[in-house]
Amino acid sequence: MKIALIGYGKMGHMIEEIARDRGHEIVSIIDVNNTNDFDSHEFASADVAIEFTNPTAAYDNYKRAFAHNVKVVSGSTGWMQDHKADVERLCNEEGQTLFWASNFSIGVAIFSAVNRYLAKIMNKFPQYDVQMEEVHHVHKLDAPSGTAITLAEEIIDNLDRKDKWVKGFQHAADGTESGSNDVAADELPIASIRRDEVPGIHSISYDSDADKITITHDAHSRKGFALGAVLAAEYTQNHHGLLTTSDLFQF
Repeated sequence: MKIALIGYGKMGHMIEEIARDRGHEIVSIIDVNNTNDFDSHEFASADVAIEFTNPTAAYDNYKRAFAHNVKVVSGSTGWMQDHKADVERLCNEEGQTLFWASNFSIGVAIFSAVNRYLAKIMNKFPQYDVQMEEVHHVHKLDAPSGTAITLAEEIIDNLDRKDKWVKGFQHAADGTESGSNDVAADELPIASIRRDEVPGIHSISYDSDADKITITHDAHSRKGFALGAVLAAEYTQNHHGLLTTSDLFQF
């Protein structure tokens, strides 16, 4: 199929390589210096655009792609608080298509299924308190990560004793520390660590006086995310509406 890339950083380059290896054609590459190409014939010819940019740019990128009826696959996080309702309207009422995921890794999709199942089990054992930690490279702008928020919301949906997630201990890229995991009983703290070039580590722990149970996903590189994004694009080509990894990976 014909793919447009929106965002040409490390992820964009890796997605391009994997897409070409899988036999797809890259018809347009848009980055900060050539945003006028949204209105080009090449962009409009794309079956799907894959978007990895930043929280401030993502929503406008969706609208510019939708203006040409180009479907979008996006891994950008941090935009949902302000724009979720409008994106849902565009997809559910105006016929546009967005496949959005906080993380496209196949391993994270499996980890997410395990997370939901474990939370259902732990709902019956109130002696275990739950916490989460996410570790990412120093270039990541948002904290907690979108993946951590998704995992936390899955826990809250299945664990009656937790009503919301909150920011816990924070270790910033410059080494400064703030926050605490000592929170109210109905809150789920997410600790965020920014260090080195870590692609992404997410750990969820259930701790009691007797023992501790921890599950962890540790990404070795961005390759798993890039492959998942291309698989999502292949799925999106023949599907419509607001799509997620639960549509692509049905566990």
